Amino acid sequence: MSHDAELLARVRNLPERPGVYLMRDADGTILYIGKALSLRARVRSYFQDPDRLATKVAALMRHVTDLEVIVTDTEVEALILEATLVKRHQPKYNIQLKDDKAYPYLRITWEESFPRLLVARRPADDGGRYFGPFPRAGVVRETIRLLRRVFPIRNCSNQKFKTTPRPCLEHHIGRCQAPCHNLVSREEYRATIKRVERLLDGHGDEVIDDLRERLEAAAAALEFEKAAELRDQLKAVQAFTAPQKVASTAGRELDAVHWAVFGPMALVHVFTVRDGRLIGRQQLELKGVEDWNEAEVAHAFLTQYYQNARSVPKEVLVPVAPEDQTAMARWLSERRGGVVRVTVPQRGEKARLLAMVGQNAEWARDEARRRLAIKEDDRESALLGIQHTLGLDARPRRMECYDISNTQGTESVASMVVFTDGRPDKSQYRRFKIRTVEGPDDFRSMAEVIRRRFTHRELAEQQLRPDLKRFAEFPDLVIVDGGRGQLSAAFEVLQEIGVNVPIFGLAKQHEWLFEPRSPEPIVLDWDGAALKLLRHLRDEAHRFAITFHRQLRTRRNLRSLLDDIPGIGPKRKRALLAAYPNLDAIRKASGEELALVPGMTSTAAEAVAHYFQTEKSS
Repeated sequence: MSHDAELLARVRNLPERPGVYLMRDADGTILYIGKALSLRARVRSYFQDPDRLATKVAALMRHVTDLEVIVTDTEVEALILEATLVKRHQPKYNIQLKDDKAYPYLRITWEESFPRLLVARRPADDGGRYFGPFPRAGVVRETIRLLRRVFPIRNCSNQKFKTTPRPCLEHHIGRCQAPCHNLVSREEYRATIKRVERLLDGHGDEVIDDLRERLEAAAAALEFEKAAELRDQLKAVQAFTAPQKVASTAGRELDAVHWAVFGPMALVHVFTVRDGRLIGRQQLELKGVEDWNEAEVAHAFLTQYYQNARSVPKEVLVPVAPEDQTAMARWLSERRGGVVRVTVPQRGEKARLLAMVGQNAEWARDEARRRLAIKEDDRESALLGIQHTLGLDARPRRMECYDISNTQGTESVASMVVFTDGRPDKSQYRRFKIRTVEGPDDFRSMAEVIRRRFTHRELAEQQLRPDLKRFAEFPDLVIVDGGRGQLSAAFEVLQEIGVNVPIFGLAKQHEWLFEPRSPEPIVLDWDGAALKLLRHLRDEAHRFAITFHRQLRTRRNLRSLLDDIPGIGPKRKRALLAAYPNLDAIRKASGEELALVPGMTSTAAEAVAHYFQTEKSS
C-alpha cells in the first residue's frame, strides 16, 4: 500500500538519535517495535519499493499507517526499552520468545527458618531463590530427589512441620535432620541449604572443598560418626558434579546459545556453564522467525531471554552476532554488574562447545519434524474416521463446536471454536454474550448462538455487514457440547432458518455422539483418533467459553474497583481494561508502566498504583 504524504514527511524529519519506533495499523494496533542507533536512517529503510524489502517486512508495511518514536540518550537505553515494550505488547511481526511461565523453576524457600526445595511455576519477589527455568517439571523433581539424597533437608509441609508429634520416617532413614524437633540448629541447617545453593549455582568445587575441610576437622576431633556422614556427602557431591564437566579451556562461566530454524519458529538451546561445568541446558522457542536473518534472530533472543534472567554470565557464545553486538554487550554488562562479552568463537574448545549445542538444536528440530509427521498422519486418520463414522459426504475440512458458560445464569457467554483440517484455527474463534436468555438455560442459549452465527453468515454473504465476513465460511460439521437437549435446540434453529449442515451433540458422560433424528447414540472407539480429535475440539470450546466467562466476571469486579480511584474516569477505565487482562496484572504494574497506557498521566498512574498498594497492605 502507498503511505500518505504526512506520514512520509514525519519519517523524513525523524531525529538522527537512538530510540525505539512503534509501527501501528489503522486501528492503532502495534504491529512492530524496533530500536535504532539512528531513528531516521533505520525507519526510512522500511519506506521504499516493496520489491526491495524482505517478504515479511513488505507484508508488515502493507498495514502500517502510523508511527510513533521514543528518543533515548543511548543505544543501550533503546535496547532496554525495546525489550520491555515487546514483552508487554507482543506485536504480531516481532519475533517472540515463548513465555517462560510454561517452564518450571526450582525454588529454595529462604524466607522460612528451615528452608525447603520446591517446584515453582514462575519467579516472584518473595524472599526465595529461584533456579531455572527447566524444560519439564519432572527434571526439577528429579533434581530435588538427587539433592535430598546428598543433603538431609526437610521435605514436609509447614503445617506438618509445626504439628508432627515425633520425627518422621525421613529422619530415621537419614534423609532429614529433624529440625521440627530441634535435632539440628537453625544455623547448621541453613548452612546445609547454603551448600545446596552453591551446588545449584555451579560452584561444586567450593562445596567439595568445604566438605573435605569439615571431614578432616571431624576426624581430627575423633567425631567418627559425623566424619562418616560428611564422607558420604562428599562422595555424593563428587558423583553429582562429575558428569557436569566440560573442557576446562572452554571458559569457567558462560552460556552457549545456538538454534535451528523449523518453519516459522526456531528451537533455541542454551547450555549453562559455571565453574567449568555444564550445570544446565534449556530448549526454548522463538516464534515468527520466518524471513528474518540470523543476526535478527540473535538480537531477538538475547534481549528477551536476558531481560528477566536470574543471572548473566561473563560470556555469551552465539553462532551469529547481533548487529548491535557492542550495545548488547554493554547492556548485558549493566545487567550483570560486570563485563560481559558476546562472542562468535571460530576455533578451539569454545567453538567445539557451541557446535555441540548446535547439534543438539538440530536433533531437536529433526525430532520435532518426526513428531509433526506422525501428528499429520494421525490427523488425517482422525478426519477420515469422522467422515465414515458420521456418514459425511467428504472429509470435514472445517469443524465448528459451540459451548455455553455461566454462573447461575449470570454473565452467560458462548464460544465458537473452529478446527481447520484437524487443527485449531484460533483466528476463527468467536465469543458471544448471551442477550435474550435470562437465567441458566443452556438450551435456549444454544439456540440463540446458532441463530446469530448463521444469521451473521447470511449478512456477510450478502455483503450487508462487511464486519461479519469471517462468519461467511460454511462449516462441514457442527458439534454442540452437550446431549440431546442442546442438540435439539440447535437443530430446530437450523431447520427454521433453512441451513442444512451436519450437526451432532457430544455428551461428556460417556463421550457419546448424538444425531438429531436418531434415538441411538453413536459410540466411537475410546482410543481411536476420531474420538480423540472430537474431544479435543469439544474441550477447546469449553476452555474458550470458560476463559471468556471468567474475563467478564473479573472485568465486572475490576470496573467497580476502578470506580473508587480518584482521577479514573470512563475513558481511563476503558484504557486500563484494554491494556491489562485482569486485576492481578494491574496490581503488579508499577506507576511507570501504568503511565504508558494511552490516556493515563503520571498523576493518574500513581493514584492507581497507590490504591492497590494501600489495598494490599490493609
